[in-house]
Amino acid sequence: MAVSGKVISGGILGITAAFGIGVYYAQVYGYYETFSQGEVALTSVVSGEPTRIPVTEFEGIDADSSPIRYRACFKTPLSTAMLTETFTTLERSEPRNAPDWFGCFDAAQIAADIDAGIATAYLGAANFEFGIDRIVAIYDDGRGFVWHQINDCGDKLYDGSQASDDCPERDK
Repeated sequence: MAVSGKVISGGILGITAAFGIGVYYAQVYGYYETFSQGEVALTSVVSGEPTRIPVTEFEGIDADSSPIRYRACFKTPLSTAMLTETFTTLERSEPRNAPDWFGCFDAAQIAADIDAGIATAYLGAANFEFGIDRIVAIYDDGRGFVWHQINDCGDKLYDGSQASDDCPERDK
């Protein structure tokens, strides 16, 4: 008995669709872990070391599959004036998109607000993992957002070029 081409084609399409759905689920939902408690630290202009700040209403997500999947939202009672005098601000920051289901984090809005001066970007921790910085953006009303961003050392690591002397030693 011969199997028709339609049945074989239908089977291939079904398997392909199931695989595509599985990959989509894994990327958008599968690897993430959510948590409601966490700490936020900003790099002190005096010591150069990360210093914890008080936070409330913390929501975060992370995944072991990549160091740049971390996102968090929070509130802090600290004023912008105190924060900008005490902690290292950044000229360049690129909020990373979060999954749509993590509704408190809108990367496009945060980036636009940093560019417009509505929010201020701070260095949370430089090279906390080789080539990755933790970045924190805080609004005047105390809303804050955290993400991980590849720094210049990480760019060199991933493009295969020689790291500069400014980069720390990489743990193997």
